[in-house]
Amino acid sequence: MMFLFGMELNDYLTVSTTTSIVVDNSSDGDFLRIDFNISFPALSCEFASVDVSDVLGTNRLNITKTIRKFSIDPDLRPTGAEFHSGPLPHYIKHGDEVDEETNEGSVALNSASFDKLLHQYQILVVNFYAPWCYWSTRLKPSWEKAAKIIKQRYDPEVDGRILLAKVDCTEEVDLCRRNHIQGYPSIRIFRKGSDVRETHGHHEHESYYGDRDTDTLVKTMEDLVDSIPQEDQKIALEDKSNVTKRPAPLSGGCRIEGYVRVKKVPGNLIISARSGSHSFDASKMNMSHVISHLSFGKTVSPQVLNDVKRLIPYLGRSHDKLNGRSFINHRDLDANVTIEHYLQVVKTEVVTTKSSHDHRIIEEYEYTAHSSLAQSVYIPVAKFHFELSPMQVLVTEDSKSFSHFLTNVCAIIGGVFTVAGILDSIFHNTIRLMKKVEIGKNY
Repeated sequence: MMFLFGMELNDYLTVSTTTSIVVDNSSDGDFLRIDFNISFPALSCEFASVDVSDVLGTNRLNITKTIRKFSIDPDLRPTGAEFHSGPLPHYIKHGDEVDEETNEGSVALNSASFDKLLHQYQILVVNFYAPWCYWSTRLKPSWEKAAKIIKQRYDPEVDGRILLAKVDCTEEVDLCRRNHIQGYPSIRIFRKGSDVRETHGHHEHESYYGDRDTDTLVKTMEDLVDSIPQEDQKIALEDKSNVTKRPAPLSGGCRIEGYVRVKKVPGNLIISARSGSHSFDASKMNMSHVISHLSFGKTVSPQVLNDVKRLIPYLGRSHDKLNGRSFINHRDLDANVTIEHYLQVVKTEVVTTKSSHDHRIIEEYEYTAHSSLAQSVYIPVAKFHFELSPMQVLVTEDSKSFSHFLTNVCAIIGGVFTVAGILDSIFHNTIRLMKKVEIGKNY
């Protein structure tokens, strides 16, 4: 009786579940949250863009509200505070000048002259360009004219406060790589002295994102010079000029973290270099990346996940399947390599039964992932193609009522007494019969 009672008590305390496949009836609406933390060792935060698209025609470009960027070095270590992209003008004005044969106003630099002039002038403004770039070609007349005007107003040999220069990135590849130039043209503002980094002696610098016509460029340079008194050759420790610029990234890598909300239809999360007024050399773009975190749906706390694993031990094994994985393009000779991830997402919902009400414990999205490297005729990107299943896995806890347990205990007690009585009766009658047989033999 005690053995059967123990077996029944163990069965009553053991939680059993029922798994079924039903049509997705999520309580989180028509949108799904995607959280991610991805590091790109060779993509600058200056141009890194997070885009979302889907089969219904949604196309959101350069999402910034829920995204944070941090400059990182090739070893994925952060090199400074958060990189703030800031609002950029949708349209950048260019000059109407024609690229006619005029005197060159800016100074052409190479690696040696760049380092020399960087320490010679209070402000060195450099146009990093590529001759094949459409935007560089449009900027060239205005840049040369503005450089000529500034040279006349602030003689470099006498004044020494500002100089406009240019670097051809098709010839000075190492110099452009050292300054993390990925889009053309890139106008950098270098300041002497206070912004010298302790490591390697490199200068921090700013990027200019204003209009590119001659008048605006000249006005911008004058504002920069106004912050430096001519007679005082001390280093300009503070910039009070009103110029459309922001700090340039300190390194060529970028860690992108945050979340986006997407519709529950097949779509794409794309991370790439994007700019409406710059060109990119696709052969030099490397979209290698390390995924620190990628998950769908609301974040589930470890404590809740551990509580649920007592019901379903296999739950939680695939909700962050890509975490910690690296996708590196080692094929340096191959250009335009896009890294694609194909994700199939399935929702799992766990429900427990308490009293007569269903209590929902957890809603989790798990996914499978297949990745590949493919060549493309376009600018390389890191693409995450996600597809949600219209079905969901429903796991329901089957709890047993106490009345059922009590009934079974009573059945055990009554059954044991009944079986014991039957056995006792059989044993007693057998003994009586054996005694009668023995008595009959004696007589």
